[in-house]
Amino acid sequence: MCWRGFFFRVPMKTTQLCATVTAGTMEELCQKRDQQDGADLVELRLDSPCDPDVRAALRGRQVPVLVTCRPKWEGGEFGGSEEERRRILLEAVDEGAEYVDVEHNASFLSDVLERRQGRGVVVSYHAFAAGHHDVYDRYRAMRATGAEVVKIAVAVDSLYAGAELMRIGDKNDRRVIIGMGSAGVPTRILAGRYGMCWTYAGEGVAPGQVSLEGMRDQFRVRRVTENTMVYGVLGAPVRHSVSPVMHNAGFNALGLDAVYLPLEASDIDDFSAFARVIGLRGASVTAPFKENVASCVSEMDETAEAVGAVNTVLCDGDQWVGRNTDVTGFLAPLIGRMSLAGKRAIVIGAGGAARGVAWGLVQQGAKVRVCARRLERAESVSRSVGAEAGEMPPAADSWDLLVNTTPVGTFPNCDESPLPDGVFGKGVVYDLIYNPRTTRLLAQASEAGCDTIGGLEMLVAQAREQFAWWTGVQPAEGVFEEAAQLELMRQDEVEEDRRD
Repeated sequence: MCWRGFFFRVPMKTTQLCATVTAGTMEELCQKRDQQDGADLVELRLDSPCDPDVRAALRGRQVPVLVTCRPKWEGGEFGGSEEERRRILLEAVDEGAEYVDVEHNASFLSDVLERRQGRGVVVSYHAFAAGHHDVYDRYRAMRATGAEVVKIAVAVDSLYAGAELMRIGDKNDRRVIIGMGSAGVPTRILAGRYGMCWTYAGEGVAPGQVSLEGMRDQFRVRRVTENTMVYGVLGAPVRHSVSPVMHNAGFNALGLDAVYLPLEASDIDDFSAFARVIGLRGASVTAPFKENVASCVSEMDETAEAVGAVNTVLCDGDQWVGRNTDVTGFLAPLIGRMSLAGKRAIVIGAGGAARGVAWGLVQQGAKVRVCARRLERAESVSRSVGAEAGEMPPAADSWDLLVNTTPVGTFPNCDESPLPDGVFGKGVVYDLIYNPRTTRLLAQASEAGCDTIGGLEMLVAQAREQFAWWTGVQPAEGVFEEAAQLELMRQDEVEEDRRD
């Protein structure tokens, strides 16, 4: 996509938070309207109830509202005639709704604009397939209608496409520009950086939409300006990462003007382009980018060099510097519990995480054996770090420490384990998985009398090291742990509700 000629310096102003609510009945819609704590504006989707009633929707409202009645041909649920939809939206105008949303392609757009001379009218356009090249011309045409606010929401399949999308417009325009989908999440959070008049929040109403609570409390979108420092976690997928809640809690506790985003990139080139356009300060790196992110960095630390994986990058002028904090994060819980010198350690897995864990243990003087279902892969990893290789499953009496680096047992496959029952000795079992907090492997180990360590401790330790490197300040004690635990509890509740 190319929107040359619409770039501008962002004015300093506060972007509002608009909460979108849908419901099957008017009673439920009004209840939800009044439950959007902290919203500056509530979008009432009158295409969702079976019995849309404008007066009921507006009666007793405590905050300004945006009335929308989206047709099916533009992603909504309204199945009635265009004449009926015209009646609903004109009634919303007459009854004093603060804003009314009308699609750019609606046959009656001019009627709504004329009724209010454009004031309080949002002219909108939505496209749910990526790859749109007419957004520049469409924006210009929509601006020319005289509507107070122009809203464009189009699907994006890359971070860079979303970053370019946000730069459409003039500094004096009232507009809302959104990239939909996972790659478009930054466009919602960084709305204030580009002077949008508001951004939307909600529970799955549109692809990539973030909850009101998340936008309000975790990302603190009202505080985001052109001066806000931007960090993030690079991965695919990355929406369920706990890293954003930890780092944003750390920024908030120290009063830092910074925000940390989920960055779901299509590839490394996409991430690099996005980082350049946005002015990204630093990023955590997770699967599948830890090994190939090295192409973006001009320098890396000894640990990253040794294990061939970078999990943290920092922008140093025009250069990116890489580090690996996974190894020290992994070791931190162990060093506080046991001396590793001379201990027999089994590492399960043969990926990048296994290589880092095995190398760290070898550096601490442990006798390390890498075990995997494919022996040739275990041999490859063991040779690279100075360890031995072994087959699965390891014998119960062959280890003092057993570490799982595989994804077996992670959410949502919580009932799986990389090991069968009956192969546990009396050592320490360490699972790098942090969701669920108690994996099937850890439950098996505990039943067998082993001491156990969950992956949350490693996650927090490596994140604290990242934070200190980026900011030069240690995060407040306990802030990361509390934020991570609360987020995992929230995700558990969401999953339970989904199953119900």
